[in-house]
Amino acid sequence: MKPKTIYLKLALLAFLYSFNTTAQIYAPAVGQPGTSAMHKDSSAFINWVNYCSVIRGYQDISNSSLGYASAGDSSMVIGQAATNGVVSLGDGGYAICTFQFPIKNGPGNDFAVFENSFDDTFLELAFVEVSSDGVNFVRFASHSLTDTTSQTGTFGATDATKIHNLAGKYRGSYGTPFDLQELASNPNINANSITHVKIIDVIGSVNKQYAKRDSYNNIINDPWPTPFPSGGFDLDAIGVINQNTAIGLKENISEKNMSVYPNPANKGEQINFNSSLEIISATLYTIEGEKLLNTKNKYINTTSIPEGIYFLEITTTKNAITKKIIIR
Repeated sequence: MKPKTIYLKLALLAFLYSFNTTAQIYAPAVGQPGTSAMHKDSSAFINWVNYCSVIRGYQDISNSSLGYASAGDSSMVIGQAATNGVVSLGDGGYAICTFQFPIKNGPGNDFAVFENSFDDTFLELAFVEVSSDGVNFVRFASHSLTDTTSQTGTFGATDATKIHNLAGKYRGSYGTPFDLQELASNPNINANSITHVKIIDVIGSVNKQYAKRDSYNNIINDPWPTPFPSGGFDLDAIGVINQNTAIGLKENISEKNMSVYPNPANKGEQINFNSSLEIISATLYTIEGEKLLNTKNKYINTTSIPEGIYFLEITTTKNAITKKIIIR
């Protein structure tokens, strides 16, 4: 085959690939035919988050002097969407949420993630991952067809039809749904027992130094920078559509066999914890989701910990159990 012929064939294949990629569209914005948006009052939702921990990212990862995002706190994610406020994750920040019962792979979509965008085009995006043990997380395959040559500005617009499997696709009070069937064959999770959902802010910069990429290695472009205390993805809620109450009951039994004492504790006291299951580690978080310490011991010393309310996440060989503790 002549070199010119080979070149023409390669050029044609490249064109066809480009055409198929750019021509592809996904579900449109709220109210348009074919949208997958789910309103918070939908009867499909049977449960909501009952605990959330948050690790904040910078307001602007390119200017760390501004500090971390700080709007809201992790308690605002608990319960129904558009009722408790939101927590802002900042650039690359993340939240890990748990539920009364595990989410299961049922008919259709299994849960939906809510952000608080004020309209159909100002879309702050996030990756979504799930876990059956709080340790091993698997990410939903995402796709972004956004322009990667011109940065979407701080209050710039994004077309929902160019976004797939990224949270934040829809405006406030409307959730972006996810279907566990897409991950059912992954050996690292049990799709019928999802105990943790992790939401990770997409740093929407097209600067390769900070850029995040979708599952096709495309840079994801969303409003950036957002150098405010409310910067980054604003997590409102996660609504559960399909849940596994049988497995949940077993996990509740495990939680009853976990003791944390004394609680409340006086500042300076040692807080002990034990379980019928082997304890692997324990992590203490502030109510805002900031990690204070991690230990493999079965106790924590409160001498250097300020008075207040905290969450203690105890990881066992079976699951992760979170207890609210008070130091006074």
